[in-house]
Amino acid sequence: MKFRPGILVALIVCLVTAGCGVVVRGVHESTTEFRNSEVFHTGRHGPLTEKETRWAKIAWKYFENNYNHGTGVVNSVDKYPSATVWHMGNTLSALIAAYELDLITREQFDARFSKLLGFLNRMQLFEKRLPNKLYNTKTGKMVNYENKPGQVGWSSVDIGRLIIWLMIARSRYPEFSQFIDGVVLRWNFCDLVDECGSLYGGQLVKEPKKKAKTVGKTEKTKPSVKLFQEGRLGYEEYSAVGYQLLGLDTTKASSFEPNHKVNIFGIELPHDSRDPRKTGTWAPLLSGPYLLHGMEFNWDLSTDGTSSNTEHTDKEMAELARKIYEVQQARYDRTRVLTARTDHQLSLSPNFVYDSIFAAGFPWSTISDTGKSYSHLALVSTKAVFGLWVLFRTPYTDRLMLTTEAIHNADRGWLEGRYERSGGWDSAITSDTNAMVLESLLYKVQGKLWREPVEPTFGLIKLRDRFKHSGRCLPPLRKEQQCKL
Repeated sequence: MKFRPGILVALIVCLVTAGCGVVVRGVHESTTEFRNSEVFHTGRHGPLTEKETRWAKIAWKYFENNYNHGTGVVNSVDKYPSATVWHMGNTLSALIAAYELDLITREQFDARFSKLLGFLNRMQLFEKRLPNKLYNTKTGKMVNYENKPGQVGWSSVDIGRLIIWLMIARSRYPEFSQFIDGVVLRWNFCDLVDECGSLYGGQLVKEPKKKAKTVGKTEKTKPSVKLFQEGRLGYEEYSAVGYQLLGLDTTKASSFEPNHKVNIFGIELPHDSRDPRKTGTWAPLLSGPYLLHGMEFNWDLSTDGTSSNTEHTDKEMAELARKIYEVQQARYDRTRVLTARTDHQLSLSPNFVYDSIFAAGFPWSTISDTGKSYSHLALVSTKAVFGLWVLFRTPYTDRLMLTTEAIHNADRGWLEGRYERSGGWDSAITSDTNAMVLESLLYKVQGKLWREPVEPTFGLIKLRDRFKHSGRCLPPLRKEQQCKL
């Protein structure tokens, strides 16, 4: 590894002084200690403590309890046999973390990973094109929102999350690359990513019934697919990284436009300015996507495979992530309301809310998918706390963790969080939260989770061969088009 001049100076200072925690105990030990110091890592970094190892074991308990042997997929919510493609990404991230944190053996990892890859390589696809939004985790069948057999469409954001973790797995375990690439090469990207780099979701709709021309006959309703530009500020840019790792252009999806600026406690933040009445999608400003991007990519560009965590090549993402943290601490400093906000499940109606920094025209809004306010259900979110705690080493995140570290059931996993108003716990237990706990603890040990592949992969070789290229609008055969941001 090449040291930058600034890093060399820091090394000399550290070796001369006693305050940086780098202790020379032979070449190997001194190198390890140095790499685990804040010279390379701005957040928390180093081996897990005994308490942190226990935290990881509690999170992994969720994935043991909700594992389905027939598919290898873990339930999205405790004891409920349904999962989105996003949650399949959670299954993979938690599995990798459990193995690399020594919670399971190589044999257990291989068995679970192979079962999941087998399912992903044979899973039913919506219209035989893309992963359906929902699957029954026991049967592996496509299901609707009631968990009954059927198709509903696809989510480009959810698919992007799964791609990210498939690519992280491929870079870490090249022996599985053929089977990982096989998953993605089955999919048709023509309606998913356009030539200008926008991401599109698909929704199955039924056309209005027409009057039968012949008496006694009924004309069947024909299903069709409605495409819509998917994503909100944060999640859109985060999920776009997955497509970039496949070599796809995501220029529009990766842009932070269109947005307006809002000033909260003197901190200027962008928010998605698209009108939900036209898009059908609310656009809350949340912690989640910036925390995931920080742990997985260090707020770097997807083309940056370096391991240093002190510099960030995606300047815009890094700056916004910093503001997302600072404004939540500012709220606590001004109002003494502990704040760690993101989207999350609930154990009561409406079952899912966006705990926002800004949404629907107001700061600190808690809204449902319909835009209805549920301010009394705002949480100090467990998953937001773990992400903030590991990425920002400050007294404020220490306090957040002190308030959160007991919110778990040792036999079932981590709960969603603590209510801001009452201090009570919300009893929902989910894949999202427990995967975030494991991912944050893996980040503490290893730093940036994405690694550049060290050898050509099966998929890359196939895509370079025009005679064996699978088509389906994958690179490099996509059409070029002049696009405006």
